[in-house]
Amino acid sequence: MIKNLGHAGTHRRVAVNVGSGFVPGMNSVLMGAALAGGRLGWQMVGIRDGFEGLLHPDRYPDKGLVALTPELVENLDPATGGVLGQAPRVDPFHAPAPDGKNVDLSDEVLKRLQGENIDGLVSAVGMEGLEILYKLHRKGLHTVCVPRSIENDVAGTALSFGFNSALSTTIEMLNKAYQAARSARKTAVVEVPGEVAGWIAMQAAIAARADAVLMPEIPCHLRNLAARLKDKLSARRPYGLVVVAEGAQVFDDPPEQPGGPPPTDEADRIVPGPGRAAETVARLLQPRIAADVHPLVIGSWARGGNPTAVDQQLGMAFGAATVQALKSGQNGVMVAFVPPEIRLVPLADAVGKVRTVPRDSEFLRIAQSLGIYLGANL
Repeated sequence: MIKNLGHAGTHRRVAVNVGSGFVPGMNSVLMGAALAGGRLGWQMVGIRDGFEGLLHPDRYPDKGLVALTPELVENLDPATGGVLGQAPRVDPFHAPAPDGKNVDLSDEVLKRLQGENIDGLVSAVGMEGLEILYKLHRKGLHTVCVPRSIENDVAGTALSFGFNSALSTTIEMLNKAYQAARSARKTAVVEVPGEVAGWIAMQAAIAARADAVLMPEIPCHLRNLAARLKDKLSARRPYGLVVVAEGAQVFDDPPEQPGGPPPTDEADRIVPGPGRAAETVARLLQPRIAADVHPLVIGSWARGGNPTAVDQQLGMAFGAATVQALKSGQNGVMVAFVPPEIRLVPLADAVGKVRTVPRDSEFLRIAQSLGIYLGANL
């Protein structure tokens, strides 16, 4: 168990690590924390590859820990992915063992942190990572978390780090898909990130002038979607754009009347999984609208590119805010953007929840006003 910190001013050695999944611009979070901690005279260190640098120090020349010295931090590029590496998708409470079984290495993580005289841990993680850090906190770890998610599905914050960059990349690619569809006189069905929340799908669809957007939050019947598209397709406009989130609720056996009640039989739901949603919808849609329909998967490509100015600023602010939280004696919390301020949210209030698009979202009303088909009546 990590030792009791006592007065807030006793923080002397603080570690930073990053959860699984590449997000552009992670160095900005690292720099924000390191610069703020350095000004307090704290020793800041980075953990390689999530918790791997702690659990397997023999795999690293530097024993898995990076000293975040002023020289290193000043020479980092805030627009790059991250100097700490890419964390594997491993839960230390259920870590794979050589015999194929899962073992609990959470006590080993805490033991290593204590052995390295680390007083607190700053972690930039998504929903699964928040669950892990919350359980470690309950076992004695002093931690402050940064929400990072390209899907913006972390509860408790209006904006997760990485979302704005992924949204920008997605919009750019949808614009190209729209132009190609118009040139080829075809309908493009484009799959975008969003297994549990439709923020990217909805906001990107608005920006790219899509004809329809299919999301996890709103059921969509293929027959009704086809009817809407046939109304919009014409000799003057023989092309279309349909945006499909990875976890969209799409049903193959809808009611006869557009806008009817959602189906109740889950057996009729199309759940192809990430990477196959666009192909499945395109294949079933083409015979219904008698037009050329082509699928495209953006998927993990949305994680590429440089961070936007919004994310670069947010990363620096989130990183610095974690140090301020530890300085004030707070831990077991997550920094959150609650416009126009950055606040602290207890991890207990952030875990076990998903930030989905609410039915009264202004974005949904905007989409409807633009003539974008959303699925079942709202």
